[in-house]
Amino acid sequence: MWHRIAPLLAERHTVICPDLRGYGFSGKPGPTPDHAPYAKRAMAADMLGLMRGLGHERFRVLAHDRGARVAHRLALDAPEAVERLALLDIVPTIEHFERTDMAFALGYYHWFFLAQKHDLPERMILRDVEDWFDLQTSREPKDRGFFHPEARADYLAALRRPGTVTAICEDYRAAATIDLEHDRASRAAGRRSAAR
Repeated sequence: MWHRIAPLLAERHTVICPDLRGYGFSGKPGPTPDHAPYAKRAMAADMLGLMRGLGHERFRVLAHDRGARVAHRLALDAPEAVERLALLDIVPTIEHFERTDMAFALGYYHWFFLAQKHDLPERMILRDVEDWFDLQTSREPKDRGFFHPEARADYLAALRRPGTVTAICEDYRAAATIDLEHDRASRAAGRRSAAR
């Protein structure tokens, strides 16, 4: 999704755009009862390991949507690594769930659908991945050409790979379970991101 913005940022910065665990063409651990492989803590550890492996002990993070949820956890768990943090289009997951009302539930129905027990949402989505993608990405009004044809083809190719839809669902299952446990523990400990 960063294909238009990353080249502009790369003119002045080193840009690293990894897929999150399970998304795109990344590794896709299978589902587990506790959803721990898809906890934002596990995915944040992936990102930290990647950055350190590339020689970056301290770095800036710009993230959107699911990636921003991972980046939020990264800033909480590894504050020494995150120099600056820009989270686009989110409030912390725990805030969403604790403040859920009718407007949120209707606007973000997919959070509750995708978090259903394995493999109910997967079977429904996999019946017609392209139709699901179109419905999911058009919840807000946008013109049909919103996605560049190559970007759309890339999204669909990734969704058709074995395990991708289950990984997406596991991410949402983790958000509704283990991520809330981690968020509550961080809040109880008074942990906040020190990144600006």
